[in-house]
Amino acid sequence: MVSSAKCLTLPNFELQCGVTLPQAELVYQTYGELNADRSNVILYPTSYGAQHTDIDWLIRPDGILDPTRWFIIIPNMFGNGLSTSPSNNPACGFAEQGFWFTHVDNVRVQAQLLTQIFGIDRLAMIYGWSMGAQQAYHWGVLYPNRVERIVALCGTARTTDHNRIFLESLRSALTADRTWTGQRFDGIPEQGFRTFARIYASWAASQAFYREKLYLQLGYESLDDYLWRGWEQSYRNRDPHNLLAMLDTWLHCDISDNRHYSGDLDRALASIRAKTLVMPSQTDLYFTPEDCAAAAAKIPNAKYLPIPSIWGHRAGNPYQNPEDADFIRTAVKELVNG
Repeated sequence: MVSSAKCLTLPNFELQCGVTLPQAELVYQTYGELNADRSNVILYPTSYGAQHTDIDWLIRPDGILDPTRWFIIIPNMFGNGLSTSPSNNPACGFAEQGFWFTHVDNVRVQAQLLTQIFGIDRLAMIYGWSMGAQQAYHWGVLYPNRVERIVALCGTARTTDHNRIFLESLRSALTADRTWTGQRFDGIPEQGFRTFARIYASWAASQAFYREKLYLQLGYESLDDYLWRGWEQSYRNRDPHNLLAMLDTWLHCDISDNRHYSGDLDRALASIRAKTLVMPSQTDLYFTPEDCAAAAAKIPNAKYLPIPSIWGHRAGNPYQNPEDADFIRTAVKELVNG
């Protein structure tokens, strides 16, 4: 059973950056039925640029997440255009103005949603890909007693310097457009979208993916067709202000950037009590296997299991790739049944 999307409204919500929003909204969708003892809950946060309808493809009886067994909640993160974002709340700004959302903000409001709306104290699992994995790590650190399992697909607990360069190049691509005033866009950033999409596509899949021209198997006529229909058109459906807001969140990702750990990443990772499945893609250029393996080694109850794929970062969201989906499904099944 799938519900219609709902919204939790929070007055005077203080963000980690120090700004207080007069009103914050969290839009969420649920799938399946909550059992009597509330023990079958999976939280599945959104990733960069995605809304819940973009990532719920894997929720089905034969899918990676089975709604006949689990009660699955997808919370839309701040900045994605459904929950509070620059496109729907004039109180939101950008890093240039001393405003940004963090995953601490996302996880705090998610925790409030679980308690206030559903009376849920503990998660059976949090499953996240990319920026969703970042949120999963934050849950494990901020609420270690409330999470039984973590599945972190293609994401790190802290944004690395190498990843930061990629993110800054995306930000520069958008804000170099002539429509950017230094505060907002005063039109459609035509060249900004085009450059942004091509930078994103160059990192999202591996060199082998392009060398073997796998995009042709997906129905695209050429590389240019893939870049246009598979990437640029998709991002043109998003408000560019929201794209900037989510970049700022990604740039500020650090599970140790809080009063509990004061920048000590190793100590933060060591505090995670959940059974944790760390699943990078072997060919991910954003969140490298080496970075993910280093984090897994610091988490007491972690299993490191890279996805053997040439799909790069997108191996962790394999809606077009049944082989990688099967690999992930098997690993998740072993985690929850083990």
